[in-house]
Amino acid sequence: MLLVGYLVALVISFYLLAEVSDKYFVVSLDKLSQKFNMSHDMAGATFMAIGSSAPELFVSIIALVRPGGHEDIGVGTIVGSALFNLLVIVGAAAVVKNAVIAWQPVIRDLLFYAIAILGLYYVLYNGKIELWEGLLLILFYGGYLFAVLKWRKWFNYKELDEDPEEEEDEEKTGWQVIFKPLDWFLSKFFRHPDHFISNFALSILMIAFLCWILVESAIGISHILDIPEVVIALTVLAVGTSVPDMVSSVIVAKQGRAGMAVSNAIGSNIFDIFIGLGVPWFIKSLVTKKAIFFDIKGLDVSVGLLFGSVLLILFFLVWKKWRLTQNLGFTLILLYILYVIWEIFRVYLPDGAFMEFLNMQSFL
Repeated sequence: MLLVGYLVALVISFYLLAEVSDKYFVVSLDKLSQKFNMSHDMAGATFMAIGSSAPELFVSIIALVRPGGHEDIGVGTIVGSALFNLLVIVGAAAVVKNAVIAWQPVIRDLLFYAIAILGLYYVLYNGKIELWEGLLLILFYGGYLFAVLKWRKWFNYKELDEDPEEEEDEEKTGWQVIFKPLDWFLSKFFRHPDHFISNFALSILMIAFLCWILVESAIGISHILDIPEVVIALTVLAVGTSVPDMVSSVIVAKQGRAGMAVSNAIGSNIFDIFIGLGVPWFIKSLVTKKAIFFDIKGLDVSVGLLFGSVLLILFFLVWKKWRLTQNLGFTLILLYILYVIWEIFRVYLPDGAFMEFLNMQSFL
């Protein structure tokens, strides 16, 4: 019964994360972007990326402060979420609508994402985090925000996004009918769309609460089924915390703002490393006045995967001449599925057995 309760909590959390993102977060984001006269890529890389990355930040904080040594959940969630964002979210945006995107903001975001990955490796390579290292990551994010604000002036580019298409009203599906009471429950918390600032703040707080449920449910499931927490973090939590990114990116891609969707996916990854890890590490080191220690087994592999994903996305976009197509989208999604399968094999097979397994498959 306890397992069923955890699974129900997990499913409800996923649904509410998607609904909060779709009906309140994206709507408030559009209003904020218009108020500050922000371009699509700027809004995607800042408000949208920061807001939709709130789950990863709160999961990292909760995992760090929760008794019992769950630090690896925060890192595992962010690594898994980073690959999900780059492969699945960009892939989904390409599947729902073909579009040409401006290369200048993509180069900016990929450049800073590469710096973020190198920064993550630098602070983790010795297995401990000092106070100043957490602060360093936070300061790097300040540099990224400065570049976002100045990039259009430096490179003088224009939006290439298409005009939004009108969406037809869709009939409610079975699962939407089942979860209708939850929709009613959410509507009692949020105000009219004109109150977009309070709705934006409330949506982030709601996401934080749902993430706490996600973490507790995932840890409970991992203990009952005897699944390593790192597997849960790289799969269930990584996907679950990326629901706001996924929903918001697909929505704006359908509206003809594919550049905003791509900037959101990459910008979220930058936020996850610089702030999602930097802030919890800085706060805990400041409060405890001690370094934070990590098991860095597999760090080289994780960093290699993240860096490889940057090169992969860059290669595909240059090859496609900065056009998002359905074939590209399905290819990226397939690569993520293969990554998850590979990670599960790598975690469950003992040291050395994984390479023997690969060699056996090659022989066959």
